[in-house]
Amino acid sequence: MSGDAQDAPPQQKAAPPGARRADPLMATAAAAMDRAVKSFSRAGTRLSEGMSRAFARENPHSDDLPPATAPGAGAPIGRSASPMKKPALSPRLLLDAAAAGFSLGAVGLLGFLFGAFVYLAPRPADDADLWAVNRSPSVVILDRNGEELAARGARYGQQVSVSELPPYLVKAIVATEDRRFFEHRGVDFRGSLRALLSNLRAGRVVEGGSTITQQLARNLFLSFDQNYTRKAKEALLALWIEGRYSKEQILSIYLNRIYFGAGAYGIDSAARTYFGKSAREVSLAEAVMLAGLPKAPSQLPPTLNPGGAQNRANEVLQNLRETGAISEFEARDAVLHPAVVAGGDSNADIGWFFDYVAEKAYALVGGPTGMDLIVTTTLDRKMQRVAEAAVKSALGVEARTAGAEQAALVAYDVNGAVRAMVGGRSYLESQFNRATQALRQPGSAFKPILYAAALENGVTPDSIFVDQPVDIDGWRPENYTPGYQGRMRLTEAVAKSTNTIAVQVSEMIGRGKTVEMGKRLGIKSDLQPIASIALGGVNVTLEELAAAYIPFADAGWAPDTYAIDRIENQNLELLYERPAVKPRRAIAEETAEGMTHLLYQVMTTGTGAGARLSNRDAVGKTGTTNDWRDAWFIGYSAQLVTGVWVGNDDFSSMQKVTGGTIPARIWKDFMAGAHQDLPRLPLKGAYPAATYADESLLLGFYRDVAEGLREVRRDGDVRDGRRRRR
Repeated sequence: MSGDAQDAPPQQKAAPPGARRADPLMATAAAAMDRAVKSFSRAGTRLSEGMSRAFARENPHSDDLPPATAPGAGAPIGRSASPMKKPALSPRLLLDAAAAGFSLGAVGLLGFLFGAFVYLAPRPADDADLWAVNRSPSVVILDRNGEELAARGARYGQQVSVSELPPYLVKAIVATEDRRFFEHRGVDFRGSLRALLSNLRAGRVVEGGSTITQQLARNLFLSFDQNYTRKAKEALLALWIEGRYSKEQILSIYLNRIYFGAGAYGIDSAARTYFGKSAREVSLAEAVMLAGLPKAPSQLPPTLNPGGAQNRANEVLQNLRETGAISEFEARDAVLHPAVVAGGDSNADIGWFFDYVAEKAYALVGGPTGMDLIVTTTLDRKMQRVAEAAVKSALGVEARTAGAEQAALVAYDVNGAVRAMVGGRSYLESQFNRATQALRQPGSAFKPILYAAALENGVTPDSIFVDQPVDIDGWRPENYTPGYQGRMRLTEAVAKSTNTIAVQVSEMIGRGKTVEMGKRLGIKSDLQPIASIALGGVNVTLEELAAAYIPFADAGWAPDTYAIDRIENQNLELLYERPAVKPRRAIAEETAEGMTHLLYQVMTTGTGAGARLSNRDAVGKTGTTNDWRDAWFIGYSAQLVTGVWVGNDDFSSMQKVTGGTIPARIWKDFMAGAHQDLPRLPLKGAYPAATYADESLLLGFYRDVAEGLREVRRDGDVRDGRRRRR
């Protein structure tokens, strides 16, 4: 049964095509006022007639009275004027008058109050408001495969009408919330009487007895206070709603607005939240579970209380069976095959990534839009789990003993897509994202930028330098290992992270070349051409330094890093899709190969040996700052580039934690797990340095030594732009 024309009040006439329907509630108010006026007229007539009859009884000869004396006329001379006798009012007449007056006042007051309430009652200006009122936008993020990772805020799915839903879902809702929904006109007086008796017995409001229409009225306009004033308003608004909309429309609006728990508003959002599918596709077992949630959505969401949700679903199923809405066979099948809640990854602490993505998503669509956003990201769910496990494992007892409280990790593929991100030890403890927000000194992890500039300016992996004391305007950098080792090739200097040679290279090619290379590789933080830039004496974020290594892994190409592929609203309308963007050429392919060759030595014989992978080529660089405040490891394979930072938020020192210890362990654990399902690809440039075993190579080595000595002498003779006298 639906609210069609036969359900409209008799006085209503069909509106002409295109005309807006009259407001039924306003019509009701006008009718009430009209009844009050008619009551007033009837009471006045009754009072007038009663007064006339009483006057006649008390003055039977009233028709023989002389005409009234004209004003100012005196009485005849010699006779006194006798006064006219007033008619007496009997008690019956007074009672009739009082009754009429009370009736008039009561009807008039009720009509006025009802009319005033109707006039002032909140109502949507337009039918569309019924769908839009009180919506608060949400953000749902999906992984690279379209599976939901997390959601925040109230979520609304697609708007659906009851005609689109499985019949058993509609029947389950009606059987649970309002069995007589298709029979009453907004207020179920039988149910209200039952609720009233229950409340009187309890001495307080314990049962609502509200119909679906009343619940919708409350959801749209009223508070959820349990009192009789609110119930009266709710009933009046329900009558107005029933006079304006059909039963199907009312039920559709209701199902698209009510709360189902877990942040899900509306039947479609609930189906997607709990079962990963549209409400149009739910099974009977899923339908009865959804139908049982509106009674106690905060206590019964199957994600938090699966047992309670299932018990409630069984009650709904029994209601359907009792009403004949489903067969015994269907009920038995639903019991044998209960609903299975679609599990998100409850252990995936991706709060940092969520914050990172939400900010970028709003920027891409022009700020908060008032719409729900569904953001398809680049995150790889499996790699994210591996990253979280690696960080958690490394920050155990050993790290705490060493005074290392925090760590961060970010991983990109060679196209610049973020595949994993961990911003710290625990998102619940701290929402600060150390992978993207913390500006820290990278130490020797910055040296590859210097050496890339050096390779472009004539230096080769086999170039000879001398590890010796260096003085740059009073600044005397030292190596991590005390002492000096004399002549060595650049490959060895990089493997051992020799500071004195890094400074010599920087001064030889010019500090500005390092700054310029950093910008080309994607560093956005401020870089100044100071002497200590050779040793990473700058502040950068982990995400930008890790991204700067991507051209080394991908033949010199520098992509724009990104975390979002597409953005849609709740109706799956496309708001943004990442365009196909070609990477830019940052360095020559030969330079990238040379850098891979240099960093390969770090993994085989140098400070990063602890991070070496056993099943594929990978290279990287350690970084440690003064007083052990920061420890880094950044490296790559042919498919992934990953950066790791370890330290403390208050910049306090750790106990000799270097890049080759905890950071290298995190990096290795992550890369080993992340590559399990990836094909093994060669990394161009990843080969050992030459050993110079034969005489021809040895002669070449000595020639390089001599050339290196000349370079060192020239560098020592040039100071502040002028040649020193010999």
